[in-house]
Amino acid sequence: MAASLAKATVLARGKDEVYVAATPLRATKGPAQLLMSTTYSLNLWDLQHFVVIIKPNLPVPPPNSQAIVFDFQPKDPENIYTALAVLSGRAVPGVVLVRKLSKLPRRKCWFVGSSKLDAVDVATKFNSDWRTDLRVGHHDCRDYTNGLVELLIGEKQVLERLRKDRGDQG
Repeated sequence: MAASLAKATVLARGKDEVYVAATPLRATKGPAQLLMSTTYSLNLWDLQHFVVIIKPNLPVPPPNSQAIVFDFQPKDPENIYTALAVLSGRAVPGVVLVRKLSKLPRRKCWFVGSSKLDAVDVATKFNSDWRTDLRVGHHDCRDYTNGLVELLIGEKQVLERLRKDRGDQG
């Protein structure tokens, strides 16, 4: 009886849910911010910021927290010089962010699988090894999202699958 209870506990703990979400790119206030909000609203896949969300399978969830967001973005995304460097293809300082969510986003959030590992521990280790020099198209939020999801659930290039599932070409 004790062995089956221990096995059930291990199985229950090993089902942290993994999601990918798209959020608007951040930009300086004014026209640039309006442009980023518009591209997000128009569902332009290539002009969205992607994050990984982990919903731990805990017996008692912590108060006011349902999920944890793992994110890679420019250190100062609202700085005009950062935006110019990014647009010109140069590397900029990046930062890995971790924050709690009280609930999952209702839009542009896709369940991609369950992790048999302790997903938060795996993501924390992944973050400690992640290079923080950000270069759009070469080492950015897409690479971060694809890499972390592959480590958590074993699926390679999850963003390509999500894009194809949506029928999005650009």
